Amino acid sequence: MARESIMPPPGDPPPGGPSEPPGDENDGALRPKRIADMVGQKDVIAVLRIAMDAASKREEPLGHILFDGPPGLGKTTFATCIPREMGVNVQMASGPSLKAPKDILPYLTNLEYRSVLFVDEIHRMPKAVEEYLYTAMEDFRIDIVLGEGVSARTLNLQLKPFTLIGATTRAGMLSGPLRDRFQIREHLGFYSLAELTEIIHRNAKKMDVAIDARAASEISRRSRGTPRIANNRLLWIRDYAMSKSDGKVDVNIVNQALEMTGIDQLGLDRQDRRYLETLIRVFGGGPAGIEAIAHTMNVSSDTLVDEVEPFLLRSELLIRSTRGRCATPKAFEHLKLTPPSEKAGELPLFPEE
Repeated sequence: MARESIMPPPGDPPPGGPSEPPGDENDGALRPKRIADMVGQKDVIAVLRIAMDAASKREEPLGHILFDGPPGLGKTTFATCIPREMGVNVQMASGPSLKAPKDILPYLTNLEYRSVLFVDEIHRMPKAVEEYLYTAMEDFRIDIVLGEGVSARTLNLQLKPFTLIGATTRAGMLSGPLRDRFQIREHLGFYSLAELTEIIHRNAKKMDVAIDARAASEISRRSRGTPRIANNRLLWIRDYAMSKSDGKVDVNIVNQALEMTGIDQLGLDRQDRRYLETLIRVFGGGPAGIEAIAHTMNVSSDTLVDEVEPFLLRSELLIRSTRGRCATPKAFEHLKLTPPSEKAGELPLFPEE
């Protein structure tokens, strides 16, 4: 088999490759532009600053980076701030859109020296694309086989050294070989109330919204420790205040606006409370299987597992045992319901493992 070595041809940016991160216009306007403007994730920022400083002094590409964590915690924000701090270009891609190796070729061949390729939802890339990235990440080259049989030849494309930044909500779904090729792996955690309050104050100032300290604190308390949710709450409350009052946001406006959308004092929405009410009213607080709960609510079990249960578990309103889901005493208290007594013939509230 003949082997040829060629350099990637010059060309335009890959077709369909967005220059800005995905998301709506409001989210992009509120997104920090530099790492210095970011609130929270101090440990992650400290690691990144050292890595960026060292790479800049060596005039080499930054090591490949993998961010993992729940949605809305700043993975895309980091991926856009890093190249801006480094003074390099960035290309944006999405894992589900890279269905075959040929889909990622335009991105790789158009990369400049030290530039960044950001792949969101990287765990959703097919296995074939993952394996295609191995040599690209380690040796900065890709091999393309043309033809079949004895007449086949391999084109060896040399890539300019670059940085791959991956973002995932499910790091465990990445294959081991791909995961190990990231020199820096950082997990993003939930934000504290003080950090969310600061974010709300900063974004309210960007939107020219007058908001007092109590209102900002109340929004933070109902935002599930997630900046994206806090921003969405703030945008809705701004609209409510402009429509129903003089545009100023106080704690009364916050309570009225969030009550209209069904957000309670703990940040639970209507779907969350319906889940708990079904578990308590129909199944006596549990244990109950997720399929039984889903059928009773007429909702997909995947929706409950992915969207509803994580926050209920984190809020200690729900537990998952080997026998099913159980509501905790805190859930009964929050919904102002009386727990069933554990007498003979009734389902135990907390089954033994």
